[in-house]
Formats: sequence, structure tokens, C-alpha cells
Amino acid sequence: MRVAFYGSSLLSSYWNGAATYYRGLLRDLAARGHDISFYEPDAFDRQQHRDIDPPDWARVVVYPATEDGARRVIAEAAAADVVVKASGVGVFDDELLEGVVAASRPEAIRIFWDVDAPATLHTLSRSAETALHRALPSIDLVLTYGGGPPVVAAYERLGAPRCIPIYNALDPTTHHPVEPDPRFQCDLAFLGNRLPDREERVTQFFLMPAARLRQRSFIIGGNGWEDRAMPPNVRALGHVYTREHNAFNASPLAVLNIARDSMATNGFSPATRVFEAAGAGACLITDAWEGIELFLEPEEEVLVARDGLDVANQLEALTPERACRIGMAALRRVLAEHTYERRGAQVDVIFREVAAQKRERRLA
Repeated sequence: MRVAFYGSSLLSSYWNGAATYYRGLLRDLAARGHDISFYEPDAFDRQQHRDIDPPDWARVVVYPATEDGARRVIAEAAAADVVVKASGVGVFDDELLEGVVAASRPEAIRIFWDVDAPATLHTLSRSAETALHRALPSIDLVLTYGGGPPVVAAYERLGAPRCIPIYNALDPTTHHPVEPDPRFQCDLAFLGNRLPDREERVTQFFLMPAARLRQRSFIIGGNGWEDRAMPPNVRALGHVYTREHNAFNASPLAVLNIARDSMATNGFSPATRVFEAAGAGACLITDAWEGIELFLEPEEEVLVARDGLDVANQLEALTPERACRIGMAALRRVLAEHTYERRGAQVDVIFREVAAQKRERRLA
């Protein structure tokens, strides 16, 4: 099928945490015979911070972040069999959603792909007049980055004909164990951009343990932390390119995952970083959220912390030998159950089922 995908960026992870999610899924769908066109705006300096060149498995169209640029790529939806508007493009989101729904052919599959469902649903609950409210009756399917039963139920209450979580996963061709890199060696590392709905939890789960364990070393990677006051044993790296993620995850004693507020509250929303860290064989410590055991087994494949004191205590008790055991157990689990090959197979079946249903309705 010809897939027109309108998202934030395939080429750059700069202020764009969904990049590796898009890459893993779309690369697998391309290998299954789908013809992928990805449309991304030239915005937020992402094109100046590319992680990858345009891949041979997708046609990438970078358009000016202007009304005219958006209109030109919206028109291309008319040629697609599957039209996907992802959440969080960052510019002209409403215009893109309404535009591609209107431009797509009646027989095309129209999908809204929500990469931050808890936050989107919070916005929808505050107003009944959003572009998504207006578009839902014309959308065939809502796919989400995560969220589990609470998100599915919420979207179905809003009138979505079907909502299916497509969880993050591992692409073992890009994220895998490597030799430790001295640049990233420390006791605990955290990677995440500075965002309003994450900063308080970073303070609680990362900076407070660092202040408590002054003899230990900590690294924080991601955009926006440069002017944040931190304990002297914390080193801020700035943006960490995806090509460096394996070394970032494989070098510390442990790697910390901290969910954003909405995802922690909702649960069932493992970040991409969870699978990337596990794929590198890292010993992962994650803040507690409902559903973690569906992806990794606590104490055996991941350590779970209820607060910053838990993080500090777990780090104090962690030996290199136990960290290695946990990391290798996590690697085995994600390779067996949580790869983009599995997620791509799931999406491929969904595409074909929905296409068949639409065909049957037209012929009835």
C-alpha cells in the first residue's frame, strides 16, 4: 500500500522523541512491501541536527513550515492508500489533520496516530471544539504510541471507531550492545529533553538522588538542561544523537527512565528509551507506572522506583554483577517479545483488515 505519513521528523531526533519509533515501524512496514512517504516540516532546527540521511526505504519530503508548504504536502494525500496524521508535528497540526482527511480518497484508510495519547486526551477533555473532535467521524482508526486500556476506552467514548495501542519497541539493527565509552561512564545516566511535564519528576527521581549520593557520578543528556542548577556530581551533555545512544546506554552502571506526568499517571506507556536501553543490555531503573510488568519483569529485568529515595537505595545496593544480569535478562526479553518486526507485523495486519472492511462496505 502507498502510505502517506505526516509526522514531526523521521530524519532528526532533535526535540523529537518519536523519531526512533517512526523509524523502527516504518522501516519494517517498507520491508513488508508498503511504499512509505514521510512528510516533515523544516522546523525547530531539526534539519540542522539530523541523525540520519534520507533512508532508501522511505521517500522523505521536507517542506517549509509555512501555510503554502503545508498545503502542497496535504495535496499528496490524494494519491495514498493509507493516510496517517501523527500528533505533535509542531506546526499546522490542525490544518494538516483536517486537510489530509479532506484530500484523501474515500477508499483510503485514514488514521490518526497519537504519540502522546494521555496529553492529547487531556486537551480533548477541556474543549469539544478541537480539530480532532471534528475529524474523528471521518477517521477509520486511531493508533497510539501506548496507553493501554484507559486510552482505548477514552478514545472510544469520543467516537473513534477503533483504537489500538502500537507500543514502542526495539530495532536490534540500530540499538544493540556495544563496548563502554569513557564519555558516558558513570553510576547513573538519564536521557530526556527538559519539558514542563517532566522536570519535576526529573528533580525527584534523578537530581535528588544525585544530591544524596555525592560520591556517585551522574550524567544527564537531552536538550534544555544547560541552565538548570544541578549538584556538582551531575554532568549535563546536551543533545545526544541517536548514533550515540548505544554507548550512552551501555556505559553507565545503570540507566534511568522517567515518564512524563501524563504517561506516568495513565500507565501502559513505556518510553522508546526503555526498549533502547534494554536493547543495549543496560540495567534499567524506571519510575513506577501501571503495566510495567507487561514489558519487563520487575527485579529480574528492570528495577522499579517509587520515588527518589528508592532510586538512591537501588543504586547504592547495585553491583556490576547484578546490573549485568538484569541488563542481559532485559535484552533477551525485548528481543523475544518487543521488536519493531513484531509491531510492524501487527500494523500490517491492521492495514489489510481495515482495507478489506472498507472494500466490503463499498460493495454492499
